[in-house]
Amino acid sequence: MKTKCIILAAGQGTRMKSAKPKVLHHIGAYSLLEHVYRLAQQVAGDDITIIYGHGGERLINDLGHLKAKWVEQKERLGTGHAVMQASDIIEDDSKVLILYGDVPLLQVDTVKGLLDVCDENSAGLLTVCLDNPFGYGRILRNSEGKVQRSVEEKDATDEERNIQEVNTGILAVCGEQLKKCLSRLSNSNAQNEYYLTDVIGLTVSDGLSVNTFNPMSEDEVLGVNSRSQLAHLERALQTNIAGSLMERGVTLRDPDRIDVRGELLHIGQDVEIDINVVLSGNIEIGDNVRIGANCSIKDTRIGDNVEILPNSVIEDSLIGDSCRIGPFARLRPETALADHVHVGNFVEIKKSDIADQTKISHLSYIGDSTVGSRVNVGAGTITCNYDGANKFQTTIEDDVFIGSDTQLIAPVTIKKNSTIGAGSTITRTAPENKLTLSRSKQFSINGWQRPVKRK
Repeated sequence: MKTKCIILAAGQGTRMKSAKPKVLHHIGAYSLLEHVYRLAQQVAGDDITIIYGHGGERLINDLGHLKAKWVEQKERLGTGHAVMQASDIIEDDSKVLILYGDVPLLQVDTVKGLLDVCDENSAGLLTVCLDNPFGYGRILRNSEGKVQRSVEEKDATDEERNIQEVNTGILAVCGEQLKKCLSRLSNSNAQNEYYLTDVIGLTVSDGLSVNTFNPMSEDEVLGVNSRSQLAHLERALQTNIAGSLMERGVTLRDPDRIDVRGELLHIGQDVEIDINVVLSGNIEIGDNVRIGANCSIKDTRIGDNVEILPNSVIEDSLIGDSCRIGPFARLRPETALADHVHVGNFVEIKKSDIADQTKISHLSYIGDSTVGSRVNVGAGTITCNYDGANKFQTTIEDDVFIGSDTQLIAPVTIKKNSTIGAGSTITRTAPENKLTLSRSKQFSINGWQRPVKRK
């Protein structure tokens, strides 16, 4: 029996105090809805329907690329009413999995377990026992322990509110039975809404059973309705990621102070990550890499034996083996470092290729440049690559020595084995094997008086 997934994502989320739909808020690398969609793909492939409502235009604009059927709930009359919008596309012989767009941490093993307890004669329901079940629907069982129905908090008696087993709303039910139940839902309740949870009682009244399954952690089934809940699940996600990294052999100086907001496509042996490091986008890290405190790294491939010192910012870059970067270095997009490159403190590199064994140690800017091997760039050197309208290329060939406080006015080429004197402004090609410099003649003025303040 094939699985179809329906994701409910029509809620407004007024407690978020936000102009954008609740399900577009992020934890980790993805929005809440994307987390749920990625889970649904693992069990239902592309047979996914998303029920949307509030902020629909923005939702489609941001996530319309997802391979799903989008169905609008024009009137928001409850979760049952939301699923009704998909009645026409529910096949009788399918298992229908109902998920929620604001419950991002549900695990695939939990969903598979839920689907396993669902068949032609039984619905599957995900439940969890909470110390404080306030706000959740309670599961009512008979004397034999079989599920009879679910009652919402506002409709429950005082005795029923003492029940700790709650309905997460996540269920799996055969398509034919689901459509039968949807056609019989009533809004005769405290909120005048069509509750999806009433499917449980209707299924039991039809002579079928409701089998429950439990998640490994209650965080899996927690939804987001406020900024504090968003923060709680962010930290729960990061805790899970940190645990996974340590299982893979990574040393984390403090597992509570790392944020992974992307995909670690590869991570080698003996990697050490200090506190407050943020890893975003697609990251690859080689063996024996050390990343210092307070670094931000995005969409970057890092080779073996690399040391990134504290407070460095790296984006969309390639870093070869045995490089040393920072502290306070910035590698901007389209930067590529070969092996044994040293990029020192307060150095910024943008859209440049730096060949092996080159050193740019202090307070320099290299942009739109090709830099050869064994080049030494002195402190305060900048490539002047932008005239206010267009960018121009600087080429520095092998074995060049550039003195401190040099300006290279692009387009310009510094030929191999040349030396640039400190304090120079270079506007033309510097020839091979020669010292090139441009300085005004130094002179002193006799009898000069330093200005003083007037009384």
